[in-house]
Amino acid sequence: MNWRAVLGDTYREALAAVSPARLLAPHLTGPPPDLVVAFGKAALPMLRAALEAYPGVPGLAVPPRDAADLSAPPRAEVYPASHPVPGADSVRAARAVLARVAALPAGSRLLVLVSGGGSALLAAPWGVTLAQKQALTRELLAVGADITQVNTVRKHLSRVKGGRLAAATRAELRALLISDVIGDDPAVIASGPTVPDPTTFADALAVLDRCGLVAPAARAHLEAGARGEVPETPKPGELPHAQAQVIGSGRVLLEAARDALARRGVAARLLSATQGGDVRDLAAWHAAELRRQWPHRTAPLVLLSGGEATVTLRGDGVGGRNQEFALWLLRDLGAAGIYGLSAGSDGRDGNSAAAGAFLTPDSLARARRLGLDPDTFLARNDSGTFFARLGDALVTGPTGHNLGDLRLLVLSPPSPL
Repeated sequence: MNWRAVLGDTYREALAAVSPARLLAPHLTGPPPDLVVAFGKAALPMLRAALEAYPGVPGLAVPPRDAADLSAPPRAEVYPASHPVPGADSVRAARAVLARVAALPAGSRLLVLVSGGGSALLAAPWGVTLAQKQALTRELLAVGADITQVNTVRKHLSRVKGGRLAAATRAELRALLISDVIGDDPAVIASGPTVPDPTTFADALAVLDRCGLVAPAARAHLEAGARGEVPETPKPGELPHAQAQVIGSGRVLLEAARDALARRGVAARLLSATQGGDVRDLAAWHAAELRRQWPHRTAPLVLLSGGEATVTLRGDGVGGRNQEFALWLLRDLGAAGIYGLSAGSDGRDGNSAAAGAFLTPDSLARARRLGLDPDTFLARNDSGTFFARLGDALVTGPTGHNLGDLRLLVLSPPSPL
């Protein structure tokens, strides 16, 4: 069996099976809304599906600037914006969204379509300048803060996050969310602009302290909030006109991958859809699981996992958490190579052009022949360069989706251990 082709095809088929349009279709019923707003990496596919179901309704989308297709659907405005660090275009987009939803009269209906990436794409800095918020976002990502920690800070430096978008409108708001975060908490997805926020200014300060970040302007604003001098984000029970529902998650993606493998007669086992933590620890856990299960296999089995790990930056290389996971796993397994694929469902892994990377049983041997030392590339967070030189990068371009990461690891007997 050509495992590399099977894994690549499984990735693509799983994404197609849980496309934004398919996830949305069962929920686009009832009276048409008066306005549809979509933001996140799946903003345009979600908006197009909604406006097909509700022809004639106006819409507004805030997609990533590098989206494959930025054409506007009929009666829709498109505000491309920056990701993963917000830019001036993100501020412009947030202002446009806030103005449109604030203009809706009481009794009108607002449909908001949210997907991962919305935190950076929709930015309305509060208490800090855009430059200060950009710097703080980079610092949080660099020290390996997880998405819940990052968004706790973002929500308290924003006029749109943490339920403030919902607070800005008198319309009856219905939000449909595609989750890219562990736990699928609507208050974390895109920093929860349409739902009450359970976190506080004090929580945001605790994140800065835990990460060892000074950030004087942000800290001054957060301290003022903690003293009650700045209004808190809306809390549970304070947004009765807003409802939110998660319609897609990483688990749905993994189940679609399992179904795609089953159609090929390949057995698969879902390990977990909610794995986070440091990418090095995650790779070590998977290596141990492979060693545990390998001796018992008499037929091929694909282990599936998902979630979103964190990377602590030590260098200025090219790559992201999926390629770094694959490189740590390659290092941990050594000569006991496997077929595998680790890739982001959005088609972009960190600052690289790849979605992720393949592993093959001879990856380490081929790397050595090319003079590629895994430790050297890991030391400078340069996994993207490693796999590009090896010819094992998966390059798809932006997929218009975001359901977290997909890892597929093949246990094929006999055991190499």
